[in-house]
Amino acid sequence: MQIELRFFASVREALDVAEERVNVPAGIATVGDVRQWLCGRGPVWADALGQQRALRMALDHTMVPATTRLTEGCEVAFFPPVTGG
Repeated sequence: MQIELRFFASVREALDVAEERVNVPAGIATVGDVRQWLCGRGPVWADALGQQRALRMALDHTMVPATTRLTEGCEVAFFPPVTGG
């Protein structure tokens, strides 16, 4: 399944990437799965997206819990709880 990823504010700064299109591996079915999968990319990713960080997640511009299921071509966004203009 192909999805669009977007990173905002301090998450974007830490990862040095604002967006990317990825093919998620089989078994990645929820927004939380994507977060965990991305943490496996290395220490910088684990620090920026790990469970120790308070992060908000959105699916197609709607705030969602980690259990929300992905759909083909969806957009998943990660950002800190408070972002500035």
